[in-house]
Amino acid sequence: MNQLIAVALGGSCGAVVRFLVSSGLYQWLGRGFPYGTLVVNVIGSFLIGLLTEALILQRAAITLEYRAAILVGFIGAFTTFSTFSLETLYLIEQGSLTKAALNIVISVVGCLFAVWIGLLCGRSLFFYSGGIIQWSGGAIPYALMIVNTIGAFLIGIVATILLQKVALSVEYRAAIMVIMVGTYLTLSGLYLILFLIEHGYSFESHTNLMLGIFVGNGLSCLLVIWLGLLVGKQI
Repeated sequence: MNQLIAVALGGSCGAVVRFLVSSGLYQWLGRGFPYGTLVVNVIGSFLIGLLTEALILQRAAITLEYRAAILVGFIGAFTTFSTFSLETLYLIEQGSLTKAALNIVISVVGCLFAVWIGLLCGRSLFFYSGGIIQWSGGAIPYALMIVNTIGAFLIGIVATILLQKVALSVEYRAAIMVIMVGTYLTLSGLYLILFLIEHGYSFESHTNLMLGIFVGNGLSCLLVIWLGLLVGKQI
C-alpha cells in the first residue's frame, strides 16, 4: 500500500511537470510539430536510464517507496507513449507524412539513445569505489550528488520554461518555483542520508557528516539550478 501511495504521489507530480513543460514548448515553438511530447519523452528516457543505475542497481533497501515514486510514478507520468501515438496519427491524417515519419524516427531512436546515455553515465559515476569516497570516520556519496546536480540543472531549465513561456500569473509561477526547488532539495538530500545509513553510517554517530552532506548537496543544487536558469534564458 505504501508503494501505491508513493507511485500515486510521484505520478501526480510527473503529470503536472509534463503538462507545464510541453505546454511551454508548444507556446514557444508552435504546434506545427509535436515538440513538447518529443522533448519530455527524450528527457524522461535519459532520466530513467540514469536513475535506474543510481536508484536500483545501487539500491538501498530502505528506499523502495522512494524509488517507486520516482521511477514508476514521476517518470512514468512525465513521459507519454499514447500522446506520441495520437500526435503521429494526427500528422498522418493531415497529410504531413514527412513530419509523421520524422516524429517516429526521432522519438524511437532519440529515446533509445537517451536511455543508453543515461545508463552509461550512471555506470561511469559508480565505477570508481561504488560511487563513494571514504576516509576514516566519513564518506561522500559523490556519484549520487552528481546525479542530484544533473536533476537540478534540468529543473533550472524547466523553471525557465515555466517563468517565460507558460501563461501563468506571477503568484502561480513563484509558488511552483518554490515548491519545485524546495521539494527537490529536500528529497535529494534525504536520499543521500538514507544511502549512507544503508551503508553503515548511523545518524546518531555521524550527525555532522550527514548534515554537512545534506547542506552541501543543497548548496550545490541551488548553484546548478541557477546555472540552468541562465542556460534556459539563452534557449
